[in-house]
Amino acid sequence: MKRSIQQTFGTALLVLIILFPFQLAAQDDYYPLDSDMCVDCHEESEMGTMFEDELEASIHEGFECLDCHIEFDTDPHTDAALEFEAGCEGCRSCHEEASDTYQAHGRSHRDDCKDIPSCSACHGTHKILPSYEVESSVNSTNLAGTCGNCHENIDLVKQYDILLKHPVEVYETSVHGKATGGGNEEAATCNDCHSTGGSAHEIYPPNNPASSINHLNIPETCGKCHKEAAKEYWEGIHGKLAKRGMANAPVCTDCHGEHGIIAPDDPRSPVSKHRVAAATCEPCHESTALNERLGSSGGAVGNYIDSYHGLKSQAGDVHVANCESCHGAHRILPSTDSTSTIHPNNLATTCGECHPGISDELAAVTIHGTGDHDPRAPLAVLIEKIYILLIAVVIGGMFLHTLLDYLKQVRVQMKRPSIKRMTTLEVVQHAGLLISFFTLVISGFSLRFNESWIATFFFGWEGGFELRGVIHRYAAVVMIIVSLWHFFFLFTKRGKQLFQDMLPSLRDLREAWGMILYFFDKRSHEPAFGRFAYGEKLEYWAGLWGNIVMIATGLLLWFDNYVIHMFSWSDDLLDVALVVHYWEAWLATLAILIWHLYNTVFRPSSSPMNTSWLTGNMPRAMFDHEHAGTVPDPDINSEDED
Repeated sequence: MKRSIQQTFGTALLVLIILFPFQLAAQDDYYPLDSDMCVDCHEESEMGTMFEDELEASIHEGFECLDCHIEFDTDPHTDAALEFEAGCEGCRSCHEEASDTYQAHGRSHRDDCKDIPSCSACHGTHKILPSYEVESSVNSTNLAGTCGNCHENIDLVKQYDILLKHPVEVYETSVHGKATGGGNEEAATCNDCHSTGGSAHEIYPPNNPASSINHLNIPETCGKCHKEAAKEYWEGIHGKLAKRGMANAPVCTDCHGEHGIIAPDDPRSPVSKHRVAAATCEPCHESTALNERLGSSGGAVGNYIDSYHGLKSQAGDVHVANCESCHGAHRILPSTDSTSTIHPNNLATTCGECHPGISDELAAVTIHGTGDHDPRAPLAVLIEKIYILLIAVVIGGMFLHTLLDYLKQVRVQMKRPSIKRMTTLEVVQHAGLLISFFTLVISGFSLRFNESWIATFFFGWEGGFELRGVIHRYAAVVMIIVSLWHFFFLFTKRGKQLFQDMLPSLRDLREAWGMILYFFDKRSHEPAFGRFAYGEKLEYWAGLWGNIVMIATGLLLWFDNYVIHMFSWSDDLLDVALVVHYWEAWLATLAILIWHLYNTVFRPSSSPMNTSWLTGNMPRAMFDHEHAGTVPDPDINSEDED
């Protein structure tokens, strides 16, 4: 009995010992793997075979799967293993220092960024090659495309508020991008500018003081390749200001650009000979805020652009002196520095590069001034003042004489035999439309072109711009009143007749064709127009439509707050109204200036003008010439001439 119990206990213990590991495995769902088992499973697929081929061609040839896939050592793979792409723990097991450095990529800007590229995003997965090999994804000739996988992704750019939307695309058009694209491995690429401390993994955003692209660190970054230019820059006034920590001190990118740097001999470059003054130097040296901060008066660049050298440069002359010719490109110093190219003792040498043998006295003549100082010779200034006075007296006298003669011719025209064309109330109606129209044109365009000479002439005084808006609205009210007046006028006997006479007809087409034949000398005379020629009808209906459009859109813009609440369902209404109002104004203004004024004032047969808009009377000879196909209006004319 005792022996039987011992045998049973021994058997049970043996079974327990045998099954215990499997029970633990079943309990933990844990099956340990080795690299051979990885190959046995993954090489069954085409992708697995491809991975194996890539690994054999990479720098990691001979590595076991679990050397890198350290969290994939169980079957089924644990949840932690799925974090490989984000954590790159397999890479870290060998490249710990690089991994620690890389953690800074973008994190100092956005700690919540979930899209920071993994090791494989830059280096690849199985076919990882050293950076010196041309086929490597991190070789200098391929790096822009590798970085572009993320930085050209418009969704990522928007999600993380990255201001540069197409840096790689712009870079590829630059001198650096074209060089790397052509296989030049020495040309600057992404890492050369964005990596800090010589480590391609230590990349910080520009707001980090340690970043290689932080504003004040840029000269050192560019100086890694452009050593001589950097040395000259640090010796110049711009470099000295940057060393002091002046936040808006100009650095390399302020003059040359950032990703899209192009060669100075390219006419598009901001530092090209004919653009350097206006595109590069002027934005800083003509800045009111900067000049106030530095205690300088400004105006130097503007005076240069208006000078002989500046005008020739703007015209495309690449040999005439520009800012760089006199001040230098990088080692720029004030005239008080004895080593400066514009120090009084050095001016003859500087100017002598273009003007050999120039004397010290002539070289000392200022070619551009600053502030209120006029750089020209006193005699030149005096002669200019004499000419201005001469122009004012002579041309002013000519203008006055011409004006008096013109007014005399108009009075003579008004005394000639005439036909009543408009009643007194119609003249007043036309005058109201004319005055309100031109007031609206001047006050309206002065808003859009507020720096133009017309806007400055009418409203360029303190409080003038605010008054402009008031005048514009009062003129709009006058135009609305006149338009309503004309609308009700159309219901009168005379208004109905005008409306009927203004309706288009087949006669208008015949007369238009007759005018075309007359223009090309196929007819000896103009058609005999009726009360209104086709041009007058066209102008009337265009003006009527224009009035309706301008009043409707103008009211929408005037009462914009009410419109926003009333039509909250349409976000585009005010934008559309503004566009229509602006371009309809252009259409109406050009039509009046080109068509209406020509036919009523400048047409030879109307000279010196059709006076009916002043008195209602049209000269009889003009009427017979332009409206030979009709008779005077019997309602307001007798057969007797006025």
